[in-house]
Amino acid sequence: MGELFDLGAEFTRREVTPYLAEWEDAGRVPRSLHARAAEQGLLGLGFAEQVGGEGGTLCDVLAMNEGMLAEGASSGLLAALFTAGIALPHLAAHGSPELVERYVRPTLAGARIGALGVTEPDGGSDVARLRTTAIRDGDHFVVNGAKTFITSGVRADFVTTVVRTGGPGAAGLSLLVVDADAPGFAVTRDLRKMGWHCSDTAELSFVDVRVPATNLVGEEGAGFGYLAESFVTERIALAVQAYGIAGRSLALTAGYARERATFGAPLIARQVVRHRLVEMHRRVAVARSYAHAVAERYDREGSSPTAIAEAALAKQTAVEAAAYVCDQAVQLHGGTGYMHGTEVERHYRDARILPIGGGATEVMTDLAASLLGYAP
Repeated sequence: MGELFDLGAEFTRREVTPYLAEWEDAGRVPRSLHARAAEQGLLGLGFAEQVGGEGGTLCDVLAMNEGMLAEGASSGLLAALFTAGIALPHLAAHGSPELVERYVRPTLAGARIGALGVTEPDGGSDVARLRTTAIRDGDHFVVNGAKTFITSGVRADFVTTVVRTGGPGAAGLSLLVVDADAPGFAVTRDLRKMGWHCSDTAELSFVDVRVPATNLVGEEGAGFGYLAESFVTERIALAVQAYGIAGRSLALTAGYARERATFGAPLIARQVVRHRLVEMHRRVAVARSYAHAVAERYDREGSSPTAIAEAALAKQTAVEAAAYVCDQAVQLHGGTGYMHGTEVERHYRDARILPIGGGATEVMTDLAASLLGYAP
């Protein structure tokens, strides 16, 4: 399957699978796992060597993630461990050398944890209407507002925060790095969720938080454009989580169907079960092929309106496959599949966030209509 697939699989067998149930119950992944992942070169994959990364393409990241998921890593585990994938791209591409040294390098080395602060309590996918403000005061910005549903927000040492530095609309948004120990910054709630139990999720508050102006990422007013540059990679990352947990659930179900006997014969002897497994296989294969095609095109050509649209559609295809396959996995496991701690039960719960996170399917479909020329 390839060296990067094997690297992800071996890391998961050694460092993740034996402890994942414990982390699920604890509600978070230990910081030490970040350091071990960095030592193996996992955290820096996809980031340029000039900023402390390991190099590599989006397809390389997919291969590594596929290896992890094939050995039982959960999508929540990937969300928690690889939060750098959404917190750092803007800093790596547009941050000053100082920001790279203070935030990017130590995070890719596993010494710090970053989060991305976008969603607000009274708004979700409509990024252009965000209301958290950053008002310039001498050589600082003063930040006021709130963020919610922030992945790794409880453990984060810093938050790459979308703030309004200008007028209404997308043109008034900027990115500002806020340290978690800054006076006025607070984790107001540790949010408990249906799934992704090992991935801590926070509600954050900013009350007159003074942030050095040097923590501005790139140009003032360019924040929305910087976010858009990561649309393809973020949504393909969610797509691989979706078809990855679906493929793992299929493998577990096929194995269970061979072992579980009912009415004197294994489940897999029943035609209806075999046909269900084939349909599960088909949906996983289609989702994986579509995601790989989009990733390969992105690696060749970079981001474009068509690539952003196709990434949204690849994500939708994958999350719909995960919803079906994980549901059928629980069904074919019977009562065992409904038990807390059973792996297919975990994947079933985790699958539900995927059509919501990274842009809800309904919003992404409308975006794709516009980008593909189907809007009025």
